[in-house]
Amino acid sequence: MFIGVLVLLILTSCGTKKEEKQEEAKFLVTSPVKKDTSITKDYVSQIHSIRHIEIRALEKGYLQHISVDEGQNLKKGQAMFQIMPNVYQADLQKAAAEAKVAEIELKNTQLLADGKVVSENELLMAKANFDKANAEVSLAKTHLGFTAIKAPFAGIMNHLHVREGSLLDEGELLTTLSDNSKMWVYFNVPESEYLDYITSKDKDVKKSVGLLMANNKVFNQTGIVETIEADFNNQTGNIAFRATFDNPDGILRHGETGSILMKIPFKDVLIIPQKSTFEILDKKYVFVVDKDNIVKQRLIHVAAEMKDLFVVDKGLSENDKIILDGIRMVKDQQKVAIEFVEPNSVISNLALYAE
Repeated sequence: MFIGVLVLLILTSCGTKKEEKQEEAKFLVTSPVKKDTSITKDYVSQIHSIRHIEIRALEKGYLQHISVDEGQNLKKGQAMFQIMPNVYQADLQKAAAEAKVAEIELKNTQLLADGKVVSENELLMAKANFDKANAEVSLAKTHLGFTAIKAPFAGIMNHLHVREGSLLDEGELLTTLSDNSKMWVYFNVPESEYLDYITSKDKDVKKSVGLLMANNKVFNQTGIVETIEADFNNQTGNIAFRATFDNPDGILRHGETGSILMKIPFKDVLIIPQKSTFEILDKKYVFVVDKDNIVKQRLIHVAAEMKDLFVVDKGLSENDKIILDGIRMVKDQQKVAIEFVEPNSVISNLALYAE
């Protein structure tokens, strides 16, 4: 009998201690912080020269001389290629001779017309022949001019597709030329973000963006978003934006890749620590503690993500209390003891609350 009473007292004592321990365990809670903030989003981009063209032969013939080399910076009007001009020089000489004959015939016909020997129509025919001959001279000069290919603008030359002595066809590709003084950087924006951008109050203000290069360094110039393409890509649901960057040091070149860095502002939004959330089937939840210290699981919507923080636009209010620490140790509808931590203190010292 005595032993039974003793065991009962021990069990009762242990139970009381466990209950006291459970009551003593407190969970840190905090509230969302309401403030203005911004995030930096990155978009994969393609970098293009502001002018990137193909240099092609405008006439047939042998490539007599190449005056430039691959990768060379060219000035506007600088000689690049010379196609053998002999045939075109001969055509010009022939056209010039025919124009001289037409000029003599026009003068003779004019004298005869003045003396009423020939009709006015014959004089007009002579004038027409003279004009035609001069047009042939101009055409021959143009063809001859096409044998000397010059840089249409200042830029950097790409790979040579031909060598001296090559027999060229009309339209054959010789090389490409890129004007890298400014660069066009294209990046794709999802439809939802496009709508936010185009309906914002400052939609008419050109937005500044940065460029993260392939070496993970930020380009030393700031770009401006200048245009948005007309159509969405039906397969991806994206639309292309174009930003323009000055390229004074020639660092960027046509065909490079990188990431556009765009700062997106948020006004009067709620911010919570990422560690206070948990995920079920790709949806985010928090544990909210009510006035009776009862834990309730609540679905939230994350509008944006920052380092260690979430911007929440649905599911929470500024006055809600959410469990900050130990979310794996509580269950929905559980009653808990809590210790409140000021939200701004939490945001400032997130590392102290790491699990």
